[in-house]
Amino acid sequence: MTRELEGKRGCILGVANKWSIAWAIARAAAGAGARLLVTYQNERFGKQVRKLAAQLPHADTLECDVSRPDHLVQLRESLAARFNGLDFLVHSIAFAAKEDLSGPFYQVPRERFLQCLDISAYSLVAVTRELLPLFDQGGSIMAMTYLGGERVVPNYNVMGVAKAALDAVVRYLAYDLGPRGVRVNAVSAGPIKTLAAAGISRFQQMLDHHREMSPLRRNITQEDVARAAVFLLSDASAGVTGTVLYVDAGYHAMAV
Repeated sequence: MTRELEGKRGCILGVANKWSIAWAIARAAAGAGARLLVTYQNERFGKQVRKLAAQLPHADTLECDVSRPDHLVQLRESLAARFNGLDFLVHSIAFAAKEDLSGPFYQVPRERFLQCLDISAYSLVAVTRELLPLFDQGGSIMAMTYLGGERVVPNYNVMGVAKAALDAVVRYLAYDLGPRGVRVNAVSAGPIKTLAAAGISRFQQMLDHHREMSPLRRNITQEDVARAAVFLLSDASAGVTGTVLYVDAGYHAMAV
């Protein structure tokens, strides 16, 4: 087993259950030697996430709703007390009301549009600002994005706009933090069956289309994404920042 993250201190935001991409990344990072703090949104997910984290060596959990400034302060204080610094951060958080993921995009009301952008994109800015003092030796920040931020994907709607904003946030943060030795990148994953995907209408048809049209002729797995994440979080990607790494079996290259 490779140990690319041996001794690294990491925080992974957004674990909901055992099918979460964030959980697959946590499992892979721990297997690569990292010490982790894993967060969940609220107590609805807390019991399950604590049970999962107990399977990992050197992993703690914390409730963290990124829309609450007091939770971000608690996150910083918890990380400082546990690790006295930070080497990597994974942002795997997004939210849109289910009714805004179908029908005409223009019908999304202002308040839900702003909520979607706040949680799905601005939260990366807010978390980074709060935790930046902990990156005492440089490091890596990684977010989860999707092709729907670059192209129109039916039934993705407002989340596509939020992912476009997230992609831009990644680039601007990469520019800001580069002099500090902190790299900022994103993984654009193909469709995967997760709790978040359950809100997307006709998701099975999306999976089928992706499998049929991607060069590798298959859907990707959480583990595919986790392996790519370990690369971006490790020193192996020391020269990579401001980049979107596609883990989608090559689908992004196709004119479909």
